[in-house]
Amino acid sequence: MNRVLRCWIIDDEPLALSLLESYIQDTPHLELTGKYNNPALAMEDLLTQKVDLIFLDIQMPRINGMELAHMVPSETKIVFITAFKEYALEGYRVNAFDYLLKPVSYEEFLTTCKKAQDWFDAVLKEVPGQKNVHKVDAIFVKSEHQLISVSFKDILYIEGLKDYIKIYTINGRRPLITLESMKRMKEILPCSLFIRVHRSFIVQKNKVESVNRNRLTVANREIPIGRTYKKEVLDFVGAK
Repeated sequence: MNRVLRCWIIDDEPLALSLLESYIQDTPHLELTGKYNNPALAMEDLLTQKVDLIFLDIQMPRINGMELAHMVPSETKIVFITAFKEYALEGYRVNAFDYLLKPVSYEEFLTTCKKAQDWFDAVLKEVPGQKNVHKVDAIFVKSEHQLISVSFKDILYIEGLKDYIKIYTINGRRPLITLESMKRMKEILPCSLFIRVHRSFIVQKNKVESVNRNRLTVANREIPIGRTYKKEVLDFVGAK
């Protein structure tokens, strides 16, 4: 059974707010738990409330949607709502799940919600006997205009390239390239499986083949160990 997604709308335009509210009410497996025409109030509630999906306007007074998106927890997915196409690329820089242009049709809205539901169904699996606790064993990354599911166990290492990252996998002929930051990936990936060894590299612990003073090897590639991360790497090696 599909999980009910808790949704917020944050938009300073009353008509847009009402339209999206009616869409959510008419859509199965969506629950409207917050609507805001003032982004500052939404920021306060983010500290105490959990939300799965936020429909977020970009152009708002005092604080815009892009700025607010940086304050949203990584487990919450953001769908930007705006009248301007030029915001699309910037939206993906803050890991937007999707992007809808005003005026939003119900068909487009449904397509995005179905994609979000599929994401949560695939990635979040309930732990038996523990209500509302989820085990995450994969991530979705946007690459070449599509969302691709990548299992944690299949990731060899991740390489950071300024605004982009490369994800190297066991069976991939070439790495997945996506618009994302290393900081964000460090927050998303479980520390029990992954370790950051350099400002430009995160590796899966189980895939490390050898370690010397300043380098380690994963899948026959030598990866540098940064001075900042050396103690953590040595602690990991010592624990093994």
